[in-house]
Amino acid sequence: MIKRQQIKDLLKSTAFDTEVTVMGWVRTFRNNQFIALNDGSCMGNIQVVLDFNNLPEELLKRITTGAAISATGKLVESLGKGQSVEIKATSVEILGDSDPEKFPLQPKKHSLEFLREIAHLRFRTNTFNAVFKVRHALAFAIHQFYNERGFVYMHTPVITASDAEGAGEMFKVTTLDFDNTPRTADGKVDFSEDFFARATNLTVSGQLEGELAAMAFGQIYTFGPTFRAENSNTTRHLAEFWMIEPEVAFADLEDNMQLAEDMMKYVIKYALDNCKDELEFLNTRLAEEDKQKPQNERSEFTLLEKLDFCLTNDFERLTYTEAIRILKSSKPNQKKQFKYLIDEWGADLQSEHERYLVEKHFKKPVILTDYPADIKSFYMRQNEPDAEGRQTVAAMDILFPGIGEMIGGSQREERLDRLTKRMEEMNIPQDELWWYLDTRRFGSAPHAGFGLGFERLVLFVTGMTNIRDVIAFPRFPKNAEF
Repeated sequence: MIKRQQIKDLLKSTAFDTEVTVMGWVRTFRNNQFIALNDGSCMGNIQVVLDFNNLPEELLKRITTGAAISATGKLVESLGKGQSVEIKATSVEILGDSDPEKFPLQPKKHSLEFLREIAHLRFRTNTFNAVFKVRHALAFAIHQFYNERGFVYMHTPVITASDAEGAGEMFKVTTLDFDNTPRTADGKVDFSEDFFARATNLTVSGQLEGELAAMAFGQIYTFGPTFRAENSNTTRHLAEFWMIEPEVAFADLEDNMQLAEDMMKYVIKYALDNCKDELEFLNTRLAEEDKQKPQNERSEFTLLEKLDFCLTNDFERLTYTEAIRILKSSKPNQKKQFKYLIDEWGADLQSEHERYLVEKHFKKPVILTDYPADIKSFYMRQNEPDAEGRQTVAAMDILFPGIGEMIGGSQREERLDRLTKRMEEMNIPQDELWWYLDTRRFGSAPHAGFGLGFERLVLFVTGMTNIRDVIAFPRFPKNAEF
């Protein structure tokens, strides 16, 4: 096969008058002479100049938007504006035709809603080229961060019989015939006839299994797909998404907060250092979008300023109790502008409250700690009751501008008696989690961890506003296309 050069390399090249071959997809074709060609290696196109007098008319007709072509010719300095090089083609070959009457991507601006309907083709736009290059960089940076610190990467199961969150909103995994489901004597589904001989689901978290590994390796992390059968059609929720979940033995809540802050700063800096073109493009895109909004709805920061803001500020740390005090006396609460008013300790904070703390009150990322036990999971370490006798847990949530909760975590409850009592209170069957409780029976140790929803991270770094635009093929209620 002919050796091809990548467009990203040729755009920086000064090796003029050398013969090069490029292969890519036609973005535009003007005057039967100028092809804007993109091969996905960068957002930039290279201009291929044809001598149309010496090419068959049938070939020229097949050079249409979306067609895949190969072009060979000399790399020369460009006389046109906005480009330093171009290719004077001596030969062109059509690798794959594209019917211009049917190809849905045309050289114009398309709405994000429309592009979601053709998610199999939206990668070919500049916006999604940039988004998924940034997504790649962030995933690589996550692995690099943990590898540099000696963490072991664990692949925890996608199919599980446990519900880590106790929420019950899980997708069932079964091979049973729905039209002829086996039943027990009392009429319930007989899962002993199923593939795994028990009820199983798609995982909502790798945390519980991650804790088992941390009790041997000291520090591990997971990075894999997770699933929530939550009937939610918001711009911040998906049914299938990716989670990063580190677990660290001999660590407390302070260690956990520091690890999370270090990780966030590391991966954001990596994206800024390695995705300059993509982030500049997304920064401009967001600024143009902002201009269409009323003045009071416009962002205080540009995208690049927002990312730099997270690097240059230490995250503000405060307790849930302090946050409630601030929110109760805040202007939006006093003037009843919050959708969910804060009137008492124990309320579950909503996104509007989290964003107020970050964007209006502190103007920096915030780490909230020590939440009421009643609104948190069974595995979180119980603090001693406060002065008013209220029970809190050593939990933490990291809140970011524009997003709200980015990370949720805690110090884990390592005391067997406290853990089993809490499971009884929350009706979590201990016999199903005997293996988890064993880590508290045999060499239990203080440990902590957290979960980061990867798509929320990508949403924040790219400045996109809908989580369905930062995962290749989004899964959400009533939709499993592609």
